[in-house]
Amino acid sequence: MLVATTGAAVAAALVASGCGSGARLDAHEPSRTYALEVVRAAFPAKQSIARPTVFALKVRNAGSATIPNVAVTLDSFYYTEHYPELAANKRPIWVIERGPGPRANPPVQSQEVSQPGGAQTVYVNTWALGPLAHNGTRTFIWHVVPVKAGAWTVHFRLAAGLAGKATAAVASGGPVQGQLTASIAPLPPNTHVNPSTGRVVPGTYPLLP
Repeated sequence: MLVATTGAAVAAALVASGCGSGARLDAHEPSRTYALEVVRAAFPAKQSIARPTVFALKVRNAGSATIPNVAVTLDSFYYTEHYPELAANKRPIWVIERGPGPRANPPVQSQEVSQPGGAQTVYVNTWALGPLAHNGTRTFIWHVVPVKAGAWTVHFRLAAGLAGKATAAVASGGPVQGQLTASIAPLPPNTHVNPSTGRVVPGTYPLLP
């Protein structure tokens, strides 16, 4: 269920310098605000453990200037576990099977289990799809598998660049952000393959007489 689709851009924020005397990462990013809007945000409101699903976000450049690098940050595919002495307290609610962007080519011949997608960036939970011209659109798609039952809210934020200088805003001047809610059932629904059609259909397989 879509709770909000307007909201704001945020810069993925750190104005960082490279190792040693390398050039600043924000050296060529313009300092200005770009008009950006969410055209469509979709995520099934009812899901179940181990049943693959899709999170989709379509955005449009509503301004006259080309956006340098349209980016989305998702901060809710994980939850924080509070058991003591954990090496890492972040645990997945959804496992990302494939992230936005074209398939990334691994540097060596290998078989990828989960594909990060060519839009993955060095920033945590942020994906970018490059420049976006006036009135152009981009669609970010995450193929995910639910692994944690419960009711959850996924928050997303949009930016016009990765270094924090190019920001995005809706027509009213507010940030470009929103949230979607989903309820994950603890067990996948009963399904079976219909022997007549070969399709997966709801319900248990009919017993033989």
